[in-house]
Order: sequence, then structure tokens, then C-alpha cells
Amino acid sequence: MKTWFHSWRAAIRIARRDAWRSKGRSALVLAMIALPILGVSALDLTYRSSELSPAERVERSMGTADGIFRDAQVEGVPIFQDPPGEMHTPVKEYENQPWPDGPTDVAKAIPAGSTVLTDRSGSAKLTTAHGLLSAEVRELKASDPIARGIMTLLSGRFPEKTDEVMATSHFLESSGLSVGSTLSARNFDRTYRIVGSYELPDALAVDQVNALPGAFLVSYGKAVEKSGLSAPGTSTAYLVKNSGGFTWNAVQQINAKGVVVTSRAVMLDPPADSAVPLYSKENWGNYDSSPAADAAALVAIGTVVGLAMLEICLLAGPAFAVGARRSRRQLGLVGANGGARSHIRAIVLSGGLVIGVAAAVVGTVLAVILTLALQPVLEDTMNQRFGAFDVRPLELLGIALLAVLTGLLAAIVPAITASRQTVLASLTGRRGIRRSSRVLPLIGLAAILVGAAIALFGSIATESFVIVAGGSAIAELGVVAMTPALVGLFGRTGRWLPLSPRLALRDAVRNRGRTAPAVAAVLAAVAGTVAVSTFMASSEAQNRAAYEARLPHGAVSTFILEEGGRDVPAVREAVQRILPVDVRADVDRVSVGKPGCRPWDGGEGCGRYEVVLPPAHECPLYATVPPGGGDPSERFTPEQRRKMITEDWRCDQTSRGGWMSVDSGLLVGDAKVLQVLGVDDPGAAKALAEGKIVSFGRAEIDKNGTVGIKQITDMTGADKAAEKGLPAPGKISSIPAYLVPKGQKSYGVQLLMTPATAKAAGLSTVPAGAYFSTERMPDTEARQKLDGELAKLGSSVELHVEEGFVNENSVFLIALAVFAGLITIGAAGIATGLAQADAEADLKTLAAVGAPPRVRRTLSGFQCGVVAAMGVVLGSAAGVLPAVGLRLTEEREMIGYYEEAIRQGWDNGLSGPPYVPIVIPWETLAGLLVAVPLGAALLAALVTRSRGAVARREAT
Repeated sequence: MKTWFHSWRAAIRIARRDAWRSKGRSALVLAMIALPILGVSALDLTYRSSELSPAERVERSMGTADGIFRDAQVEGVPIFQDPPGEMHTPVKEYENQPWPDGPTDVAKAIPAGSTVLTDRSGSAKLTTAHGLLSAEVRELKASDPIARGIMTLLSGRFPEKTDEVMATSHFLESSGLSVGSTLSARNFDRTYRIVGSYELPDALAVDQVNALPGAFLVSYGKAVEKSGLSAPGTSTAYLVKNSGGFTWNAVQQINAKGVVVTSRAVMLDPPADSAVPLYSKENWGNYDSSPAADAAALVAIGTVVGLAMLEICLLAGPAFAVGARRSRRQLGLVGANGGARSHIRAIVLSGGLVIGVAAAVVGTVLAVILTLALQPVLEDTMNQRFGAFDVRPLELLGIALLAVLTGLLAAIVPAITASRQTVLASLTGRRGIRRSSRVLPLIGLAAILVGAAIALFGSIATESFVIVAGGSAIAELGVVAMTPALVGLFGRTGRWLPLSPRLALRDAVRNRGRTAPAVAAVLAAVAGTVAVSTFMASSEAQNRAAYEARLPHGAVSTFILEEGGRDVPAVREAVQRILPVDVRADVDRVSVGKPGCRPWDGGEGCGRYEVVLPPAHECPLYATVPPGGGDPSERFTPEQRRKMITEDWRCDQTSRGGWMSVDSGLLVGDAKVLQVLGVDDPGAAKALAEGKIVSFGRAEIDKNGTVGIKQITDMTGADKAAEKGLPAPGKISSIPAYLVPKGQKSYGVQLLMTPATAKAAGLSTVPAGAYFSTERMPDTEARQKLDGELAKLGSSVELHVEEGFVNENSVFLIALAVFAGLITIGAAGIATGLAQADAEADLKTLAAVGAPPRVRRTLSGFQCGVVAAMGVVLGSAAGVLPAVGLRLTEEREMIGYYEEAIRQGWDNGLSGPPYVPIVIPWETLAGLLVAVPLGAALLAALVTRSRGAVARREAT
């Protein structure tokens, strides 16, 4: 080995031979390094393949067209838009003027001589093999060359007649239909034959049916209106093909006519931000990314990669130490034949290089194969097809180099340790004695103090999560550096232990070179688990305290606000039949205009109602002001605002629990509603029987003791009145009212009256839903059965079963604990293997002096358990710091919002400061502190042979 090249070539050959001889240990280290490489490489391949190029995005959105024209719905006034055509706003400011809202003639903006293909979409309730399914209906001539690329035909053919349609594969799967089946819609007597199956490359899970232009939506809308319901809305786009395309200047000229354009040329070659007038308007900048956000993302990625490499090095380092220890005679022969210490280091480092290169190759190849094999599954999960299988060699090479670097870093410490052994000690098997470094613990202690100070500063003086996380990471690295010294402190407990655990503990303390990395690996994994578990357990306690029930425990509510409550009776019957119902309380809602109108529907023949708020009861902070009058609350000082919220009942915004989608919380029902909601007030039931309206709030009741309900039928007049700051015109029905005493939870219901009272007041009602009390909490089987029954109706049913607060993170916490347990067992197992290699001579001595065979198995189990226990204890202590710091930061941030709300008068402070608890997950810690070390010890004892190989004790 005369030259550097030849010496390293020989070292690599020796390392490759040793790796092949110790296949088990090599496979273990290779797997530890290759698995992260496989995951990151597969993630890179998936991300790059799913990241569409501008040309691919354009093809999927507009086919071969040169642009998509859409109505901006601003009455044709000039607009500014962004290059993709996703955002737009009128050029003129309308601060104190009515906002333009209305259609424009898009056809007039299309250049003469262009080829135009209409793309119109709407929704319909289609009949299926199971019942009804709400799906999108798209009228687009898919066979036209302009539409090529928008839809991918899977089977059959494109529609050619007006009574033919094709459907997405997801719709066919959901509906139970197939190509050749007959399709119809609710309230529609026409039938269609499904002639093909297709998919949208960008939306694989969409339920969509395609028909020829004019073949479905117009006729369906008329049929729906004929049945007394409101026709579903539609949206229209125009695919335009023009010989010259549409440049950014051409797009801006078309914007002057109130039309939004998505241009192929602009998408392929977007203009600079400075050339986009929209971005110069206030609050309309291009916020896709920023240098600060990109830098933060790079820092986060670098931190995760660095911690992952550290964990792998801590796990793989002892494994390389095992190999070096078992090859010490071979290394001693190299030294005896003239090899220098650098040659010894090169041989051990070459082991890391060989394993790293092999892991890089295996991980990268498996990533490519698995990504290709799982491409359909990945596409279904991401709900889109890949553009192309995009392999970027430089990125994969960079990821592979991480594997090589990790292997080298993991072998550095064993290489240095092996090179310090004398030739005589290596040949005779003597281990020698070497004191631990006195500098490393001091560096670790300094890192702990500095990291803790940074984290404390971040949580107390700032509101930056990055500072807290950075300080916590530095402190954790300090704990890792102090691990050898901490292991020594554990050794002092050995005097109180029996023989086998005492031998295991003292062996671990005496050989800190192999114990410390394994303990540090366990520490890092457990610290992360404890940190996340503590943060999530604290968040769970906070969410549990803030949870507000929508109904009494075990109660059920159902609401349907479409089609005039047509499906409400079927829903009520299904719930009554499937769930263990005790009391059922049917409720209706007030309807103004045609019965089929949806709430807040501004269609022809539709109206709305308002609960009249007496002027004397209007809170001055929220008073109605004419246009240009500004915010009424700004007329008061913060102290005055706070006093109003605290002392003025008109400004009382406290909730009586729950929320409901019916406007103003006004329901029509009988006393059973009060019974189900748990309202214990005989006066309320008596008032309902007497024809009064029951109110849970004081503000709506006027000086005459009545509640006024205004029916608004002139929606145009109401809009004009609102623009002038005036009340909407309408007929007011005054109903005698009863005020429920404070302390009763209404769960979102603000006003309740009987059907007879509503009829007497001249109010029309339609079915809305029902409340149910149950004999017991509905089980999962009943819930699934009910969901299946409701799905057959095809209606938008608001179903709620009050289960109380449900912790959704329990499974995740268990998964974290299992992950930490596996890391702990793996690291402790590696350390145990190294201990057995070191202690083989001692075990032979024990056997020679008459120790029973089980001592070998018991000692192995305790060696593994000791390493696991030390790592878990240190990791549990280290993991609490970042979680506490993050919670303190969150508390400081929330207190800042709370104090600002008090200062500005937005909050009366009666609810008290925000509750941000710090909760230690004792169950998770108990599992880590007890179950994991015990499991590791038992597993090591089970896999260890009771009798070693027959051999004589070497002379030392």
C-alpha cells in the first residue's frame, strides 16, 4: 500500500469481504440507512411526477384551445386579473358604492373568426342502483378536437346523440351502474343511456356525467322549476381557438369588457409581476411564495434531514463498532505487518462506505421500482394522474450521497477507536482501559444551558415557534453529548441490584464507547415521541375544555334545507327506525316565497325573513349606519366598548350553546323540542300551548312583549335598501313572546313557536328536520347503517350525533409510542450484541466456575434492558422541554390576542384568560418507561442461546 489510492482500494476490498461474511449485521445496517433513502427517493419521484408542467396543466384544463373565456359577473365593467385567471377584481374602487354584480355578454368579447366550444356545468340528483346521487353534469362535446386532453376515455365511446351520456369511472363505481345502463334524474322524465366511461386526469374522484351541449341542463332546470323547486345554478365557460392565440396584452384588452381569460400563451410564458396591474392593488399581491418562507422551509427540511442522519448514525455506529471489535485480530495483523493507524481507520471507514453505497443503490432502485408499481395507488390517493414519470438523476444522486455520508459518519467513531488499539492488545484480545473524555460532557452541558435559554427566551420574550424549536434541538444535542457522563451516573445505582442486573449495568458503564451511542439513539427517538405526545395531550386538554356541545349528550339532530324539505319525512323515519330513539321532536322552518326555495336563495319567486330587532335594543357597537358611515364601534373609546360589552345587555354576545343552520335560530315545533334539548322550564311549555313564541334572548322582544318577524318578498328592493342603510321593506307579523330565564342552554335555538302559532301569524312553513333523544348512545353499526340509508336519498342531510368531546389523536399517540419502542429495542439490541462480543471471555469464565446456563441468557436480557431503560429515562426528561416551550409560546400568543380584545373592547373578559394547559401524557410515559425496557429485556433473553460455543479461556 504505497499510495493513497492503493491503500484505500485494499481497505475497501477488506471491508467488502467483512461485510459479506457478517451478512446479518450488514443487512441490519444497510436496512437502517436504505429505508430513509427509499422513502425520500420515492417521495421525490412522486412529487416530481405529479408536478405538472405548464403545457400539461394547459392541456388538462383547455384541451387544444388557446384560451378559456369566463364571465366575471361584474356587469361588464373593466377588471384586473392575474395571469392564470384565478383572481380578478374591478379596476374601479367601490368603497362607498354598490358593488357591480351581474352578467355580461361574453360572446361579444370573443374575437371574430375564432372557433368556440361551450363548456357548461351544473348539478343534478341522478338515479342510481342504490337510490339517488348528487353529481355534476357537464355539457361539453368531448369528441371535438378542441376538447382533446380534458377527458380521458376509458371504455365505450363519446356521446353522439342527445339521449346519450358518458360517466366518470368514480360515478359508475359509486352508483352501481355500468356502460349500457339507463340513467335518469329526480323530477325529470327523460332517460339517457350511458355509452362510455371516462376520467378527469386532475380529479379522479369526481362524480360527473358528460352530455352534449343543450342535451340535459336546460330541460332539467325547467322540469325542476315545474315541480315547484328552484333550478340548480349553472356556470358556463367558452373554449376559444384563435389563430394568433391570446397574449398578455390581448388578455388585458378583453378584461376591459368584464371577461376573465385563461390564456395558453400566458400560462406557458407568464408575464413578470411588475406587468400585472392586479398585483399593484392593495391586498392583491402575488403571495405564492416569499424568500423568508422559502428560507424557513429549507431550514425545516435541513433540520429534519440532520436529525434523521444523527439518529441513523447513533443506531449504526455501535453496529460498526461490533464489526471492528470482532475483526480486531485481523486489524492487529494489519498493524503487525507495517500498517499505520491511518490504514486501520481506512478499513473501518471503508465498511461504512461499502454499506452506504450499497444502501444508496438498494434504496434508490427500490424507490423507482415501488413508485412505478404503486403508481395507480399513488394517483388514486392524490386524486390526479401523473404527468410523466419524472426521474431527476441529480436529485436522486444527492439523496444517495446522503446514504454514503451517513455510512461514513456512523463509522467515524468506531474507526478512531479501533486505530487507537495497540497491536498487542488487538492480537491478544485485551480491551485496555481508556478514560472518557472530560471535554465532551462540558460541551454537552453548555449546549443544554444555551439551548434551554434560547427556548425559554423564545417562549417568554417572543412568539416564535422557530426559536423554541431551535433551542430545544440544541439542548437535545447537548444531552446526547453528555450521554457518556450520564451513563456513568447510572452506574452508581448498581450496588442495590442483584447479580445479573449489577453485572449488566457495570458492563455498560465500563464500556461507554458502545453504550453511549445506543443510549443516545434511544434518547433521541424517545425525546421526539415525548415532545409530540406532551404537546398533543396538552392540546387535547385545551380542546376538551373549549368544547361546546351542540346537543345534550346522546341526542341526534337532522336538518335538510333543500327542495322544500321533500326528503325530511324519509330522514325522520330512517332515524326513528335505526337508532334507539326515545323522544322524537319534528321541526319546521319558516319559508317565504315558493316552498322549494332554499334559505338565502335569491331566485325568482323566492324571499327571506328577518327577526326584527327593536331600534331601542340595538347595540350601539353594531348599529346599522348609512353607506360611508364607517364602523360604529370606532365612535367609542376602548374603555367605553369594554363597558358596553360587560354591562349593556344589548351587546351581550354570550352563546347559549350550539349552532344551527336555520336563519336567526327560528324553529317551528312543539314542546317535545324543549324536552329533547333539556330545557327545564314549565313556563316555556305553557307559553307554546298558549300560542306564544318562546325566546331564549331578550333583545328580540319589544316593549309590547312581542317578537316581530318580517317577510321580505321584494329581494331587489331589499338590496337597494341595504345599500342605503335602510330596513328592508316587508310585512311584519308580531307574535306574543315568552322569555326563558337565563341558565337554560338552547343549543342554537333562539326562537321556537308551534305550527298553529306560525299559521295564525300568516307564516308559511316547510319541513326542516327533527331532534331525537336516545335511550343509549348509538353504536358504530347503527351509525353506518343510518349513513347508508341517508346516502340513498341523495340529499344534503346535516346529521349530528352528540358524543361529547372525542379525542382524535389517541391512535396517533399509540403509533408514536410503538415507533419509539421499536427504535429503543433496535438500539438496545445492537448494544447487547456488542456487549456479548466484548463479554464472551467473561461469560466463558462464569461457565468455568459453575454458573448455570441461564446466567448467559439473563445477563443478555439485562444488558439490553439497561440500555433501553437509560435511554428512555433520559429521553423522557429531554422531550418535555420543547413541548413546554411550544405551549408557553402558544399561551403567550393567545394571551396577547386576549389582552388586545380587552383593550379594544371586543371581549368583556368575563370568560377569563385563555386556558393553555401543559399536560404530561403519563400513560405514554408509563408505556415507555416500563413496557419498552421490559419488552426489550425479554426479547433479548429469548433470542440469546443459553450455552455458548465450547472454548477455553484465552490467556490475558
